[in-house]
Amino acid sequence: MHSEDAAHPSPHPRDRTDAPAPSEAPTAVDAVEEASGPARWRIIGPGLVVAATGIGAGDLVATLVAGSRYGYALLWAAVAGVIIKIFLVEGAGRWTLATGHSIFEGWRRVGRWTSWYFGPYIMIWGFVYGATAMSASALPIAALVPQLPVIGDIGLFAHMPLAVYAVFSGLVGAGLVWFGRYHALEKVVAVLVGIMFVTVVGAAVITLPNIPDILGGLIPRIPEGGLWYTLSIAGGVGGTITLAAYGYWLTEKGWSTPRWMRVMRIDNAMAYVISGIFVVAMLIVGAELLYSSGIAIGEEDRGLLDLADVLASRYGTAMSWVFLIGFWASSFSSVLGVWNGVSIMFADFWGSARKLPEDHPKRRIGGTYYRFFILWLTFPPMLLLLLGKPVQVIVAYGVLGSLFMPFLAITLLVLMNSRHMPERWRNGWVLNAILGIVAVVFIALGGNQLVGAIAGA
Repeated sequence: MHSEDAAHPSPHPRDRTDAPAPSEAPTAVDAVEEASGPARWRIIGPGLVVAATGIGAGDLVATLVAGSRYGYALLWAAVAGVIIKIFLVEGAGRWTLATGHSIFEGWRRVGRWTSWYFGPYIMIWGFVYGATAMSASALPIAALVPQLPVIGDIGLFAHMPLAVYAVFSGLVGAGLVWFGRYHALEKVVAVLVGIMFVTVVGAAVITLPNIPDILGGLIPRIPEGGLWYTLSIAGGVGGTITLAAYGYWLTEKGWSTPRWMRVMRIDNAMAYVISGIFVVAMLIVGAELLYSSGIAIGEEDRGLLDLADVLASRYGTAMSWVFLIGFWASSFSSVLGVWNGVSIMFADFWGSARKLPEDHPKRRIGGTYYRFFILWLTFPPMLLLLLGKPVQVIVAYGVLGSLFMPFLAITLLVLMNSRHMPERWRNGWVLNAILGIVAVVFIALGGNQLVGAIAGA
């Protein structure tokens, strides 16, 4: 018996590749009607959460700076990035629905090395990301509060240190996800996405974009000196480790069998179309407001504060306030999604390390291990906040993010073609080719990020 098989003596029934396929594939309507509750509310859910979680302040800044430097030349790369995420998230969701196993259980079937990679990674990433996410959520609040009537006149609020707002954001985020109520999370994220849509897309609309230039930006081309920026926009915008949380949210939603496969694909595609609209909107803002005027902004999260100042000077203070609220919605949706989704992933990993069965409460949302990681995301990173978020932390976060995506792309490529995947749901050659290209792109990005970090050390 192979050691891999010995580690899994009782495979899940849906792991069998010789199981007969249903004679008639269910439709999306069939699947939705199977669920409880009004069908129209059941068709969209986990995809919106993963897409909103993946688009944080850093992603908006990256796209904004791309527009400010190259106009619409990299619009096609932003669109390509959205398509890449659709395939990656679909793979994670397809694995969960087809096998009944979490993505981490899938990684274990690839080899034990995945646990040795994932375990230290999730702990280090959580420590660094906690500080980054709390700071990003605090920035728009710290910029907005002093400008508000009455409240801004109170010295306590007007001169509140950024770290205080950051700690407050982390504590509120932890409190909202502590009890592990996924459906409540979904509703809150939907509200935040609505705010993002109105503010970010609204900012793009008021710039009166040049439609012919936008259409021209859909033609693939790489501007001079823009190769790595092109790869970063295509591969880096829209999430890293949170993409793998999709399967866990599917389970919490109640979509847990292959009967939900088509609904999952609709959910995933529609959610990333929405995220694509955000990305394109930010690139339009960068191209129309900054590129055309030769205005430069910072490449860190504070770059969005620079943009708020530009909007205030051109369209009035109220527009600046609206955009800052959208900035906050984008950042805080990432806090909620990560505090929930990555904590579930940690619970699954640690429960597996403790050899608990897959359905053990401690390996699920709301369990002991889930809550431990929420605390890990919230309190230890506060030490980094007290240090003023040094440049080394920003560099570390960029490197850590770039090191997960090659891992996800390669392991999905293996899993989607393995004997553990029911034959009916395995990849075809087109999907394999796409995942192979994605893996190469992310390896290149990760290598470049790592070399840059070492060179700058």
